[in-house]
Amino acid sequence: MKQYILICLSVSICFNVGISQKNTAENEEFKEIIWHVKAFKPEMKYLKIKAIDKKGKMYDVKAIQNSEQTSFLDVKAFVKGKRLPVKMLVGEEKYHPVKAIDEDGNIIDIKAITEGGIVLPVKGVSKSGNIVHIRAIDEGINFYNVVAVSPDGTTNAVKGIKLKPGNVETTIHGIDVFAHIKSIPQVRY
Repeated sequence: MKQYILICLSVSICFNVGISQKNTAENEEFKEIIWHVKAFKPEMKYLKIKAIDKKGKMYDVKAIQNSEQTSFLDVKAFVKGKRLPVKMLVGEEKYHPVKAIDEDGNIIDIKAITEGGIVLPVKGVSKSGNIVHIRAIDEGINFYNVVAVSPDGTTNAVKGIKLKPGNVETTIHGIDVFAHIKSIPQVRY
């Protein structure tokens, strides 16, 4: 019986190591795909989502697909050649602000930009279980969904993800984070 268990365990370990090595090789061959992050207006229009530094310079915010799966993508701000984490911060107001955080702990605004150049805040507005819904807010009354759009037109929702109870999920460079920002498949009813 002991020999049977050892053989099964050995086969299992060898099989898992083989799968692990295969997945690593596949990831090395996979060409990264960058998805656009946009706010979605009901009139079938997209608003740009940008990171805006204190000087007013705008930078791209993108979802990054680094394997075949599209179910859980990182969202990053592309600032001065670096990919900065985009997070939902612990807020003092009704809604939680969405911001990028640089290596020095500086906070960079994440905003939606209308066709007319109006800058709208992007915030976490409500929570369903571990998911925090993110919206661009126009004059406090119109809420626009935030989505990621792949080069082939596939869309994912951009949401806050809570993994821990309480207000502080983690701290990054001295900044308290309420939720991680990820691109996930949209719910189909």
